Amino acid sequence: MAHQAFASAGLFDLTGKTALVTGGAQGLGRMIAEGLLSAGATVAITSRKADVCEAAAAEMAALGRCIALPADLSTPEAAVELVQRYRAAVGPCHILINNAGKTWGGEIDTFPDKAWPSVMAVNVQTPFTMVRELLPELEGAGTPDDPARVINIGSVAGMKTERLHAYSYSASKAAVHMMTRDLAGDLAARNITVNAVIPGFFPTKMTAHLRDDDEQVDPALLSHIPLRRLGSPRDIAAVILFLCGKGGGYVTGAQIPVDGGIVGCG
Repeated sequence: MAHQAFASAGLFDLTGKTALVTGGAQGLGRMIAEGLLSAGATVAITSRKADVCEAAAAEMAALGRCIALPADLSTPEAAVELVQRYRAAVGPCHILINNAGKTWGGEIDTFPDKAWPSVMAVNVQTPFTMVRELLPELEGAGTPDDPARVINIGSVAGMKTERLHAYSYSASKAAVHMMTRDLAGDLAARNITVNAVIPGFFPTKMTAHLRDDDEQVDPALLSHIPLRRLGSPRDIAAVILFLCGKGGGYVTGAQIPVDGGIVGCG
């Protein structure tokens, strides 16, 4: 009987929910947006390039209502303006996925000072500003049994030394993980959960230099991953749907690696 009750409870059903996924037109963000749409949510996505954003939204419209909100989130002012446009276009916000990110790689001897402010702004300050500006919508959408959700996308590079020579990026992701815990503690009483999902290596632009195509991956990289494969869209979408669905409402302040075992087995 218990199994039947859970099977019919729609633990991953997001019908009627609204979500904003920053950086949702490509890569991990698109995988996440498609998962949310497939579960019944209305999803707004951002991208720096308006044509890319519009094209992605049009393609994902086959899965559900998808709204393009082009935005270059490199300044807090841009984040504030994005929230204003989201408020006008969508209204309520049950789910915020802070996925937009920036990286910078280079040898330590020549790693430039300019690689720090821009990366920290996009990866740390923008997610904080998004949460702050959307607090009225998030608080209005959350209840004790079904809180509003904030999910910050971190990185294994912020938990483990990955030798990527991306010093500002790894530092920014470590900051995101700690900020997630701070926000979770402060917002729990407002019926808002805040969690970090920590991806490993997925077939995205950020890992393009490590593979010839989706089938040909650097053997050294695969040997570094205990499960010996890159992540797939279903791997990231399933964790997001768990956290956003009825079964994830009691989880907050968590840092969940989705990395084939890099963090947990290392």
